[in-house]
Amino acid sequence: MSYIDQIKEKARQDKRTIVLPETNDKRVLIAAANIIKEGIANIIMVGDAEKINGGAIWLEVDLDGVTIVDPRTCDKLEEYVNLLYETRKAKGMTLEKAREILLTDYLTFGVVMVKANDADGMVAGCCHATADVLRPSLQILKTAPGVKLVSGFFILDVPDCELGADGTFLFADCGLNQDPTAEELAAIADTSAKSFKTLVGAKPIIAMLSHSTKGSAKHALVDKVVEATRIAHEEYPSLCLDGELQTDAALIPKVAKAKAPGSEVAGRANVLIFPNLDAGNIGYKLVERLGKAEAYGPMLQGIAKPVNDLSRGCSWEDIVGVVALTAVQSQLS
Repeated sequence: MSYIDQIKEKARQDKRTIVLPETNDKRVLIAAANIIKEGIANIIMVGDAEKINGGAIWLEVDLDGVTIVDPRTCDKLEEYVNLLYETRKAKGMTLEKAREILLTDYLTFGVVMVKANDADGMVAGCCHATADVLRPSLQILKTAPGVKLVSGFFILDVPDCELGADGTFLFADCGLNQDPTAEELAAIADTSAKSFKTLVGAKPIIAMLSHSTKGSAKHALVDKVVEATRIAHEEYPSLCLDGELQTDAALIPKVAKAKAPGSEVAGRANVLIFPNLDAGNIGYKLVERLGKAEAYGPMLQGIAKPVNDLSRGCSWEDIVGVVALTAVQSQLS
């Protein structure tokens, strides 16, 4: 059974309700129909029912079982308006502005549904930038208790690969923090370990990546990763973590013996923490496109309730996968 099939099975065992607000995109309609067909989650779609159903007919997909909520006719609109107002009034929100936002911004409407416990999570981003998905999520849901920052990660399932957790890896941060500090890299490692344990089930073995291994190069960029490793050991002592490590030293046992002898991580890593967003984003896309890996994300970690982003180049199959992952996240949140 593939990794994503295992996640779908977990999602079916404790079915959750996920909001899909981007209902003007055909990929979302196709994904919603398949999610219902596979029994992965209950789905709420936000928008005009006539347009959504018309799109489904045109695409020849069956949305029977999907709940469609039109903000204009929603019987909980006033409750949501008050919830948004109370959450944001210290920032100048008014009741009138809250109503206007909820009637026109489906992403915010979906986040408010999650805040009100009328849904367990939200998936969006196939036609919005990450910032558009993240902004209302942070403003309304806030960060989870004890979390220092929100970060983005991908789960990559590499075919015919014995490395990592039977070919499954977590890469972070690949979609959010452009140039994290040493303290932020350490925090990303901690939340990534928790995400890996939740979504993969194996023990997280974390490599703090660099272009240097154990002092093989001298540079401020290397210093940052060395310091991040020190902070992570100090603040999160239970983590199985090491750095700085080059990617081959982190993954390949033979290379690890030569470059980082004695490391409990080198040659065994399944969680890869990249030094900046350039490296993370480039790295995951190389593995996805050249290594033929299945890539799920960018997932978001550190928000009080699960909200996950999608690549704007995603397929409908990718949306199904991220919904399944979001449902599993919500089971444990």
